[in-house]
Amino acid sequence: MDSSVQSRASASEPRVRQPGWWATPRTGGLAALTLILALAPAFLVNDYFYDVAILVGLNAIVCVGLNLLIGYAGQISLGHAGFYGLGAYGSALLAARYGVPPLAALVAACAGVALLAFVVGRPILRLKGHYLAMATLGLGIIIAIVIANEEWLTGGPDGMSVPRLTMLGWTVRGSQAWYWVVALCLLVAVWLSLKLIESPRGRALRALHTSEVAAEVVGIDSAYQKLMVFVLSAVFAAFAGGLTAFYSGFITPEKASFMHSVELVTMVVFGGMASTYGAVVGAAVLTILPQALTVVKEYEMVVLGAIMMGTMVFFPRGTVPTIAALLERRKR
Repeated sequence: MDSSVQSRASASEPRVRQPGWWATPRTGGLAALTLILALAPAFLVNDYFYDVAILVGLNAIVCVGLNLLIGYAGQISLGHAGFYGLGAYGSALLAARYGVPPLAALVAACAGVALLAFVVGRPILRLKGHYLAMATLGLGIIIAIVIANEEWLTGGPDGMSVPRLTMLGWTVRGSQAWYWVVALCLLVAVWLSLKLIESPRGRALRALHTSEVAAEVVGIDSAYQKLMVFVLSAVFAAFAGGLTAFYSGFITPEKASFMHSVELVTMVVFGGMASTYGAVVGAAVLTILPQALTVVKEYEMVVLGAIMMGTMVFFPRGTVPTIAALLERRKR
């Protein structure tokens, strides 16, 4: 074909507009989240509102990591509250019983959880479907039982006190200071998640979710990729657990319970699997909603269940992906 003909053909083809920086998750989405977190204190009128906002941030950190495992790698876990509890108790024990600096105790607890997840993840992640769910459920239950029964170490059901978090000579005190610490940690967690998703490893995880056989055919080591994302999601949970321990100043085995694991998975599914911002939204909604529904007293759980059922019926892909798809369809 003549060069002039080629140039005319290329000129006649419609140009695909590249999305602006505001339309990409890692720039525009992160900027929007930063703006929301920066403006939120204007609406937090007392310590109770700050406490709820901090709890939202802590749950969101866990859900962002759990979403990498469930939403992108397609591996279910019903035991992440166990890693959350280990991060909390590991940080508390090292700081309170052995005099380790709180920040170093938090890092050491996360490293210990990463090692445990690596060791148990190798045999567990060979399972699939409901077998994998049962195995992770069993792991979470074992951790919860050990924490509750070893009273000489953890204080048992009565819990244990935790010293204040100190960083570089600064002791974190007050709800406002803790809000900014948790908000910064949430932004870092979201950024790391988006960075991973956009990397070759993130594409490998999405391929695993679609078909492990097809992924292995193109050279992806499925066992290694699943293990690494399992360890990473466990570290996210342990980090949030450690922050929770230092923030509350007192911890009990409840945070390592099976019901807490179910709550975390529900937040991820509610917000939208394979959506980092969906995990944040799911954590925010399902943390705030029970607090708001206290006005209906004994009907609180009934109303909460009805809302969740209605959401799953009308937003089957989760809140954020469904709304995003509707907006995109309307724009077209």
